[in-house]
Amino acid sequence: MSARSAINKEIFTPHDERMLAAVQVKRRTKKKIPFLATGGQGDYTTFICLSVTNKKPNQVSITKVKQFQGSSSFARRSQWTLDQLRQVNGIDPNRDCPEFDLTFENAFDQWMAGSSGDKCMFIQVLHNTCQRYSADRKPEFVNCQSKLLGGNSILHSAADSVTSAVQKASQALNERGERLGRVEEKTGDMMNSAHQFADTAHKLAMKHKC
Repeated sequence: MSARSAINKEIFTPHDERMLAAVQVKRRTKKKIPFLATGGQGDYTTFICLSVTNKKPNQVSITKVKQFQGSSSFARRSQWTLDQLRQVNGIDPNRDCPEFDLTFENAFDQWMAGSSGDKCMFIQVLHNTCQRYSADRKPEFVNCQSKLLGGNSILHSAADSVTSAVQKASQALNERGERLGRVEEKTGDMMNSAHQFADTAHKLAMKHKC
């Protein structure tokens, strides 16, 4: 079972929620820890998760989930409603990059996803969710590539890539078929020539014999 499936099963399903997206992240800047802070649990992996309740009216949440080193379970940490999200900063609108920022009413985090693709997919799902569930005040999306804010563009791009690959494979097979056809045609011509040569040789042999 993948980490995302495990998070959905362990964190959200028991609360009658379903997870829409999750991205593994790490902070770009180290968070200041108070000098007297104690009781730390060591290294951990962080996920930012987007979820929605199954019951209506639907409530959308953004949750920080952690998995501590040596543990197979996940822990729900900070959580915000979609209405508390003020801004999503994609950092660079001109290229794929793993960095992004989330600004809430009472929090600001600078994150780096595991890959540019993971970040792009999360932001696209987040944007679509905001368009669907944010009735009044929608969060601001800044420095985001246009492909992330245009519906299912990433999915369409993937589908286009698959279609292109199929078309290329089909073209290659057709070209191969044409080449095989030409080879078969040449082989047939050679066989006809061989038969004609054998027939001519046989006639000459019979003529000389007579």
